[in-house]
Amino acid sequence: MTEQAPFPISRFPVPTLEETPDDIRERLLAVQEKAGFIPNVFLVLAHRPEEFRAFMAYHDALMDKPGTLIKAEREMIVVATSNANQCQYCVVAHGAILRIRAKNPLIAEQVAINYRKADITPRQKAMLDFAMKVAFKAYAVGDDDMATLAQHGFDQEDAWDIAAIAAFFGMSNRLANVTSLRPNDEFYAMGR
Repeated sequence: MTEQAPFPISRFPVPTLEETPDDIRERLLAVQEKAGFIPNVFLVLAHRPEEFRAFMAYHDALMDKPGTLIKAEREMIVVATSNANQCQYCVVAHGAILRIRAKNPLIAEQVAINYRKADITPRQKAMLDFAMKVAFKAYAVGDDDMATLAQHGFDQEDAWDIAAIAAFFGMSNRLANVTSLRPNDEFYAMGR
């Protein structure tokens, strides 16, 4: 029996490290140093360097900023909306990050499958209700949604953050699905 080649990580060309611009290569190597591997999303996005830079700049602005939303809650938004968008890569990768940030090995699957039944707070459920509305019915967002968020301690800046994360990852989910972006095997065991 012959061994089959591993599954491709994208249906589009994936540059080697040597083919990437210096600044992108430095970022890839820094991530590899920290995580022990290079997430496939970095390699796939490196196919288009200018878009890689813009994507990562906005990602970092949304996900790494201080604020009322803690990093685990930001990841909850990604996991819940990415599951609804059927984005395997983002559910698996951000699920791993969520497990680590929440220090909870069960949370990612609970949030992905049905956040309404997950072991999260009423505040977090309200946050995810709003994120899902932004993801699928942004045209229907109104003052009542802002009032509901306020009842749970979220202000206008928080509402913007929740909406921006849901919207950004909606785009990311679509790109991941079109490129057939495959999750790294390493993600599955992280935070367990």
